[in-house]
Amino acid sequence: MEPANKSEISPSSFFLMGIPGLEHLHVWIGIPFCSMYVVAVVGNVTILAVVRAERSLHEPMFLFLCMLSVTDLVLSTSTLPRMLCLFWLGAHHIAFDACLAQMFFIHSFTAMESGFFLAMAIDRYVAICEPLRHATILTHNRIAKMGAAVLVRGVAFFSPHPILLKQLPYCRTRIIAHTYCEFMAVVKLACVDTGATKRYSLSVASVIGSCDGFFIVFSYVLILRAVFRLPSREARLKALGTCGSHVCVILVFYSTAVFTFLTHRFGHNVPPQVHIFIANMYLLVPPFLNPIVYGVRTKKIREHVLSSLRAKVF
Repeated sequence: MEPANKSEISPSSFFLMGIPGLEHLHVWIGIPFCSMYVVAVVGNVTILAVVRAERSLHEPMFLFLCMLSVTDLVLSTSTLPRMLCLFWLGAHHIAFDACLAQMFFIHSFTAMESGFFLAMAIDRYVAICEPLRHATILTHNRIAKMGAAVLVRGVAFFSPHPILLKQLPYCRTRIIAHTYCEFMAVVKLACVDTGATKRYSLSVASVIGSCDGFFIVFSYVLILRAVFRLPSREARLKALGTCGSHVCVILVFYSTAVFTFLTHRFGHNVPPQVHIFIANMYLLVPPFLNPIVYGVRTKKIREHVLSSLRAKVF
């Protein structure tokens, strides 16, 4: 047997524990997780197919929604299938390179999700506060540039994560007390001082999250001010209903993200199963809710889906 303190760069694999203390419930926990994943995939693929088929939906709101749907598909698919293999098949081992790849996709596409929420908030602000200039301000060229900027930001800020972890020696246990390869869970296994690496990760996450969150809040404050100035009560209620559902999804995303961030920074007394469960919700709930809130509650998408179903039935 190798000595326990022997260091090794790039170990062959890690062992994902799952949810510590709830191993006997893994099979049952996997059922709602799988249901949420199926809804997320079907819902987001439906949105992409509807917007692609219906040229009248090639508007800023729906183009940003498509970008969000692609992000949700990548984010959920990079975690859920592997998590279900762990829960149902007992596949605890994950290759080192696969672990780093999963980590990159999770963190970079989470940052993209935040960026697209901001882009959609900007679109709602322009649509409500500058309705006559909406099409001229948010042209297809500008929408493409905004999408590219969000993509590049996510990749640029989180590409160092797997590179940094690839260089670290690992001399402790190979067991990751989590359901997926989270950066902080992996970096704890290194046998050198990783303070600078942890600070980089937390700083990037806090800067991106706080900046996006601030501008989203600022956009919705301006939106609410414009909504309450509308002359018609019916128009005010309709606008508030639409904005309210959007805000609920954004709050779920950012509240779970903030909880996870604060747990890493200060919550050393938080039970690990609570932290891991919230971290899973952080990745699963937004892709599950987004098609429902932005798709089902959007009249144009709902009508197109219903008309397509009627045509196939009759």
